[in-house]
Amino acid sequence: MSPDKPLTLITGASAGIGAALAHEFAKAGHALVLTARRERELETLASDVAAAGYARSIVISADLSTADGVAKLAATMAERRLEPAYLVNNAGFGLMGDAAELDRERQLAIIDVNTRALTDLTLRFLDSVKRQRGGILSVASVAGFMPGPGMAVYHATKAYVLSFTEALHAELAADGVRVCALCPGPVETEFFGNAGVPENYFPTSFARTAERVAREGYEGFMAGHRVVVPGKPNRLVTLVPRLLPRGLIVGFMQRRRRTGETGE
Repeated sequence: MSPDKPLTLITGASAGIGAALAHEFAKAGHALVLTARRERELETLASDVAAAGYARSIVISADLSTADGVAKLAATMAERRLEPAYLVNNAGFGLMGDAAELDRERQLAIIDVNTRALTDLTLRFLDSVKRQRGGILSVASVAGFMPGPGMAVYHATKAYVLSFTEALHAELAADGVRVCALCPGPVETEFFGNAGVPENYFPTSFARTAERVAREGYEGFMAGHRVVVPGKPNRLVTLVPRLLPRGLIVGFMQRRRRTGETGE
Protein backbone atom coordinates (compact mmCIF):
# COMPACT_ATOMS: atom_id res chain seq x y z
CA MET A 1 0.00 0.00 0.00
CA SER A 2 1.35 3.39 -1.00
CA PRO A 3 2.22 5.52 2.06
CA ASP A 4 0.98 8.68 0.34
CA LYS A 5 -2.60 7.38 0.10
CA PRO A 6 -4.81 8.20 3.10
CA LEU A 7 -6.29 5.03 4.58
CA THR A 8 -10.09 4.94 4.87
CA LEU A 9 -12.07 2.35 6.83
CA ILE A 10 -15.62 1.85 5.53
CA THR A 11 -18.11 -0.20 7.54
CA GLY A 12 -21.14 -1.88 6.00
CA ALA A 13 -19.31 -1.82 2.68
CA SER A 14 -20.76 -5.00 1.16
CA ALA A 15 -23.63 -3.28 -0.68
CA GLY A 16 -25.64 -0.11 -1.17
CA ILE A 17 -24.33 3.23 0.03
CA GLY A 18 -21.25 1.63 1.60
CA ALA A 19 -20.17 0.06 -1.68
CA ALA A 20 -20.86 3.31 -3.55
CA LEU A 21 -18.81 5.26 -1.01
CA ALA A 22 -15.95 2.82 -1.51
CA HIS A 23 -15.85 3.74 -5.19
CA GLU A 24 -15.99 7.47 -4.39
CA PHE A 25 -13.12 7.31 -1.90
CA ALA A 26 -11.03 5.09 -4.19
CA LYS A 27 -11.62 7.48 -7.10
CA ALA A 28 -10.32 10.32 -4.91
CA GLY A 29 -7.08 8.47 -4.18
CA HIS A 30 -7.82 6.78 -0.84
CA ALA A 31 -6.58 3.34 0.13
CA LEU A 32 -9.49 1.30 1.52
CA VAL A 33 -10.22 -1.13 4.30
CA LEU A 34 -13.66 -2.64 3.71
CA THR A 35 -15.60 -4.36 6.46
CA ALA A 36 -19.00 -6.05 6.81
CA ARG A 37 -20.31 -9.50 7.71
CA ARG A 38 -20.44 -10.81 4.13
CA GLU A 39 -16.88 -11.52 3.06
CA ARG A 40 -17.77 -12.75 -0.43
CA GLU A 41 -19.52 -9.47 -1.29
CA LEU A 42 -16.59 -7.51 0.12
CA GLU A 43 -14.14 -9.43 -2.06
CA THR A 44 -16.32 -8.77 -5.08
CA LEU A 45 -16.33 -5.06 -4.28
CA ALA A 46 -12.55 -5.07 -3.80
CA SER A 47 -12.19 -6.69 -7.23
CA ASP A 48 -14.52 -4.14 -8.81
CA VAL A 49 -12.54 -1.26 -7.31
CA ALA A 50 -9.27 -2.79 -8.52
CA ALA A 51 -10.74 -3.38 -11.98
CA ALA A 52 -11.54 0.33 -12.15
CA GLY A 53 -7.82 1.02 -11.88
CA TYR A 54 -7.49 1.76 -8.17
CA ALA A 55 -5.48 0.09 -5.42
CA ARG A 56 -6.70 -3.29 -4.19
CA SER A 57 -8.79 -2.83 -1.05
CA ILE A 58 -8.10 -4.69 2.18
CA VAL A 59 -11.05 -6.85 3.27
CA ILE A 60 -11.76 -7.65 6.92
CA SER A 61 -14.97 -9.52 7.67
CA ALA A 62 -16.58 -8.46 10.96
CA ASP A 63 -19.95 -8.65 12.70
CA LEU A 64 -20.46 -5.22 14.23
CA SER A 65 -23.64 -6.26 16.04
CA THR A 66 -21.44 -7.62 18.84
CA ALA A 67 -18.85 -5.92 21.02
CA ASP A 68 -16.54 -8.84 20.30
CA GLY A 69 -16.87 -8.26 16.56
CA VAL A 70 -15.90 -4.61 16.92
CA ALA A 71 -12.95 -5.52 19.14
CA LYS A 72 -11.74 -8.16 16.67
CA LEU A 73 -11.91 -5.66 13.81
CA ALA A 74 -9.87 -3.14 15.81
CA ALA A 75 -7.38 -5.84 16.83
CA THR A 76 -6.93 -6.97 13.23
CA MET A 77 -6.35 -3.38 12.15
CA ALA A 78 -3.75 -2.97 14.89
CA GLU A 79 -1.99 -6.24 14.06
CA ARG A 80 -1.70 -5.18 10.43
CA ARG A 81 -0.65 -1.66 11.40
CA LEU A 82 -3.59 -0.13 9.60
CA GLU A 83 -4.19 3.33 11.00
CA PRO A 84 -7.10 5.06 9.29
CA ALA A 85 -7.04 8.74 8.48
CA TYR A 86 -10.72 8.53 7.58
CA LEU A 87 -13.55 6.52 9.12
CA VAL A 88 -16.85 5.98 7.31
CA ASN A 89 -19.52 4.73 9.69
CA ASN A 90 -22.01 3.30 7.22
CA ALA A 91 -23.06 -0.01 8.79
CA GLY A 92 -26.68 -0.03 9.90
CA PHE A 93 -30.12 -1.54 9.45
CA GLY A 94 -33.74 -1.11 10.46
CA LEU A 95 -37.00 -3.00 10.84
CA MET A 96 -40.55 -1.93 10.06
CA GLY A 97 -43.34 -2.74 12.49
CA ASP A 98 -44.65 -1.78 15.92
CA ALA A 99 -41.93 -1.96 18.56
CA ALA A 100 -44.18 -4.10 20.78
CA GLU A 101 -44.54 -6.70 18.03
CA LEU A 102 -41.05 -6.89 16.53
CA ASP A 103 -38.45 -9.28 17.89
CA ARG A 104 -36.73 -7.72 20.90
CA GLU A 105 -33.27 -9.11 20.16
CA ARG A 106 -33.38 -7.86 16.58
CA GLN A 107 -34.35 -4.40 17.78
CA LEU A 108 -31.50 -4.39 20.28
CA ALA A 109 -29.19 -5.41 17.42
CA ILE A 110 -30.27 -2.26 15.55
CA ILE A 111 -29.00 -0.24 18.50
CA ASP A 112 -25.79 -2.29 18.66
CA VAL A 113 -24.92 -1.73 14.99
CA ASN A 114 -26.33 1.75 14.38
CA THR A 115 -25.11 3.43 17.57
CA ARG A 116 -22.89 1.31 19.83
CA ALA A 117 -20.53 0.04 17.12
CA LEU A 118 -20.44 3.46 15.46
CA THR A 119 -19.52 5.13 18.74
CA ASP A 120 -17.00 2.45 19.66
CA LEU A 121 -15.17 2.65 16.32
CA THR A 122 -15.22 6.44 16.34
CA LEU A 123 -13.62 6.59 19.77
CA ARG A 124 -11.14 3.80 19.03
CA PHE A 125 -9.80 5.48 15.89
CA LEU A 126 -10.15 9.10 16.92
CA ASP A 127 -6.47 9.51 17.81
CA SER A 128 -5.42 8.12 14.43
CA VAL A 129 -7.85 10.40 12.60
CA LYS A 130 -6.75 13.47 14.57
CA ARG A 131 -3.06 12.74 14.11
CA GLN A 132 -3.51 12.57 10.34
CA ARG A 133 -6.00 15.45 10.19
CA GLY A 134 -8.49 13.21 8.43
CA GLY A 135 -12.19 12.90 9.02
CA ILE A 136 -15.26 10.93 10.09
CA LEU A 137 -18.28 10.48 7.83
CA SER A 138 -21.25 8.89 9.58
CA VAL A 139 -24.34 7.82 7.67
CA ALA A 140 -27.42 8.98 9.54
CA SER A 141 -30.74 9.51 7.76
CA VAL A 142 -33.57 11.95 7.20
CA ALA A 143 -35.26 9.63 9.72
CA GLY A 144 -32.98 11.12 12.38
CA PHE A 145 -34.81 14.45 12.25
CA MET A 146 -38.15 13.11 13.55
CA PRO A 147 -39.77 10.25 15.48
CA GLY A 148 -40.90 7.33 13.33
CA PRO A 149 -43.87 5.23 14.42
CA GLY A 150 -43.47 1.88 12.70
CA MET A 151 -39.67 2.16 12.77
CA ALA A 152 -39.28 3.59 16.25
CA VAL A 153 -35.88 2.12 17.12
CA TYR A 154 -34.37 2.89 13.72
CA HIS A 155 -35.43 6.55 13.83
CA ALA A 156 -34.13 6.86 17.40
CA THR A 157 -30.73 5.44 16.47
CA LYS A 158 -30.37 7.79 13.53
CA ALA A 159 -31.28 10.74 15.76
CA TYR A 160 -28.38 9.66 17.97
CA VAL A 161 -26.00 9.44 15.00
CA LEU A 162 -27.00 12.92 13.84
CA SER A 163 -26.61 14.47 17.30
CA PHE A 164 -23.32 12.70 18.04
CA THR A 165 -21.85 13.65 14.69
CA GLU A 166 -22.86 17.30 14.89
CA ALA A 167 -21.30 17.54 18.34
CA LEU A 168 -18.04 15.97 17.15
CA HIS A 169 -18.01 18.38 14.21
CA ALA A 170 -17.79 21.23 16.71
CA GLU A 171 -15.38 19.51 19.09
CA LEU A 172 -12.87 18.51 16.42
CA ALA A 173 -12.97 21.61 14.22
CA ALA A 174 -9.91 23.10 15.93
CA ASP A 175 -7.97 19.88 15.20
CA GLY A 176 -8.55 20.23 11.47
CA VAL A 177 -10.73 17.08 11.42
CA ARG A 178 -13.75 16.92 9.12
CA VAL A 179 -16.86 15.39 10.71
CA CYS A 180 -20.06 15.06 8.71
CA ALA A 181 -23.45 13.37 8.98
CA LEU A 182 -24.74 12.08 5.65
CA CYS A 183 -28.54 12.01 5.89
CA PRO A 184 -30.14 10.37 2.85
CA GLY A 185 -33.83 9.85 2.33
CA PRO A 186 -35.04 6.69 0.54
CA VAL A 187 -32.21 5.02 -1.36
CA GLU A 188 -32.58 2.29 -3.97
CA THR A 189 -30.76 -0.48 -2.07
CA GLU A 190 -31.50 -3.80 -0.35
CA PHE A 191 -32.09 -1.92 2.93
CA PHE A 192 -35.84 -1.56 2.49
CA GLY A 193 -36.42 -5.17 1.52
CA ASN A 194 -34.44 -6.33 4.53
CA ALA A 195 -36.36 -3.94 6.78
CA GLY A 196 -39.73 -5.13 5.53
CA VAL A 197 -40.72 -1.82 3.94
CA PRO A 198 -43.44 -2.29 1.27
CA GLU A 199 -42.70 -1.36 -2.33
CA ASN A 200 -43.67 2.19 -3.29
CA TYR A 201 -43.92 3.13 0.39
CA PHE A 202 -42.11 6.41 -0.26
CA PRO A 203 -42.88 8.88 -3.06
CA THR A 204 -40.45 8.39 -5.93
CA SER A 205 -39.49 12.08 -5.85
CA PHE A 206 -37.64 11.46 -2.58
CA ALA A 207 -35.63 8.46 -3.81
CA ARG A 208 -31.98 8.74 -4.79
CA THR A 209 -29.52 6.16 -6.05
CA ALA A 210 -26.73 4.97 -3.78
CA GLU A 211 -24.21 6.36 -6.26
CA ARG A 212 -25.72 9.85 -6.14
CA VAL A 213 -25.92 9.80 -2.35
CA ALA A 214 -22.29 8.66 -2.12
CA ARG A 215 -21.10 11.33 -4.55
CA GLU A 216 -22.92 14.18 -2.81
CA GLY A 217 -21.92 12.81 0.59
CA TYR A 218 -18.24 12.63 -0.30
CA GLU A 219 -18.21 16.09 -1.84
CA GLY A 220 -19.99 17.68 1.11
CA PHE A 221 -17.80 15.84 3.60
CA MET A 222 -14.57 16.95 1.97
CA ALA A 223 -15.93 20.50 1.72
CA GLY A 224 -16.28 20.54 5.50
CA HIS A 225 -20.05 20.44 5.76
CA ARG A 226 -21.57 19.40 9.08
CA VAL A 227 -24.65 17.74 7.54
CA VAL A 228 -25.37 16.63 3.97
CA VAL A 229 -28.94 15.80 2.88
CA PRO A 230 -29.03 14.69 -0.77
CA GLY A 231 -32.04 15.92 -2.76
CA LYS A 232 -34.14 19.06 -2.35
CA PRO A 233 -37.34 17.19 -1.29
CA ASN A 234 -35.40 15.47 1.48
CA ARG A 235 -33.84 18.75 2.61
CA LEU A 236 -37.33 20.25 2.88
CA VAL A 237 -38.42 17.32 5.06
CA THR A 238 -35.65 18.09 7.55
CA LEU A 239 -37.10 21.59 8.04
CA VAL A 240 -40.52 20.29 9.12
CA PRO A 241 -39.56 19.59 12.78
CA ARG A 242 -38.49 23.22 13.13
CA LEU A 243 -41.84 24.52 11.90
CA LEU A 244 -44.49 22.20 13.33
CA PRO A 245 -45.36 20.93 16.85
CA ARG A 246 -43.76 17.57 17.60
CA GLY A 247 -47.09 15.94 18.44
CA LEU A 248 -48.45 16.90 15.05
CA ILE A 249 -45.43 15.38 13.33
CA VAL A 250 -45.77 12.08 15.22
CA GLY A 251 -49.46 11.88 14.33
CA PHE A 252 -48.74 12.57 10.69
CA MET A 253 -45.99 9.95 10.60
CA GLN A 254 -48.34 7.36 12.09
CA ARG A 255 -51.06 8.12 9.53
CA ARG A 256 -48.50 8.10 6.73
CA ARG A 257 -47.24 4.74 7.88
CA ARG A 258 -50.74 3.21 7.86
CA THR A 259 -51.65 4.55 4.43
CA GLY A 260 -48.26 3.59 3.03
CA GLU A 261 -48.59 0.01 4.20
CA THR A 262 -52.09 -0.38 2.75
CA GLY A 263 -51.31 1.48 -0.48
CA GLU A 264 -54.14 3.98 0.05
